[in-house]
Amino acid sequence: MYRERASRLPGAAVWTNTLTGDTGSGRVLPDGCMDLLWHEGRLLVAGPDTRAHLTGGGPSTWAGLRFGPGTAPALLGVPAHELRDRRVDLTDLWGAAEVRRLTARVRGAADPATGIEELALRLAADTAGPDPALRILVAALDAGRPVGATADELGIGARQLHRRSLVAFGYGPKTLARILRLRRALALARAGTPPAETAARTGYADQAHLSREVRALAGLPLRELLRGGGG
Repeated sequence: MYRERASRLPGAAVWTNTLTGDTGSGRVLPDGCMDLLWHEGRLLVAGPDTRAHLTGGGPSTWAGLRFGPGTAPALLGVPAHELRDRRVDLTDLWGAAEVRRLTARVRGAADPATGIEELALRLAADTAGPDPALRILVAALDAGRPVGATADELGIGARQLHRRSLVAFGYGPKTLARILRLRRALALARAGTPPAETAARTGYADQAHLSREVRALAGLPLRELLRGGGG
C-alpha cells in the first residue's frame, strides 16, 4: 500500500510503500525528482530517471522523501547527472561514519518516514536553497512554456542553462520539459480525459505523438499504463 503526504520541507513529499507478495514489483515513472530512501535499515538515494525504473523483489517496506525538481543536489552535495537513472547507497556519496550516525537517527525516530523528513530538514537548514532561476524554469516548463522562450526570459544562454540543468535535474531542460509534460498528460488521462484531448491540452502534436512519448518514457502503451501497468 502506497501512502504520501506533503512534507514540512517545501516542495517535498513524504511517502511509504508496503509491498506484499502480489505487489513486490512495480514501475516508477520519471517525474523530475530525486528521493532519499529507507529500505531494510539502509539509506539510499534515487537519482533522476529518464525512463521507467522497474522494481522487484519480495515483500518489503520502503519509506522515502521525494525532493522537488532541482532541490536535492545542493542538500546531498552531488550533481544530479552523476546519479541519473541510478539507485545508490548513501555511503557511496558520504563517509561511512556519517551515514552510520544518520542511520541511527532514522532508526530512533517515531517511524522511518518521519526520520528521513527530519534528516532532510536538518540538511536544508545548513544548505543554501536551490538556484532561484531554476525554480522559475521548473514552474514555467510545468505550465507548458517553451524552453527557449523561458531561457530568454531568464536571460540565460542555452549552453549555460544546459550545464546548470545537468547539475540540478540530471539532464537538460528539454528532457525535463518532456517529463513534466508526461506527468500532466497522465494526470488528465487518469482523470478520464480521452487521449486525443489529452494530447491537445498538453502540447503534443497529436495522439500518436503522445503515444510515442508514453512508450519512450514509461515503457508501456498508454492504455496498459492506465490499466495499472505501472507508475
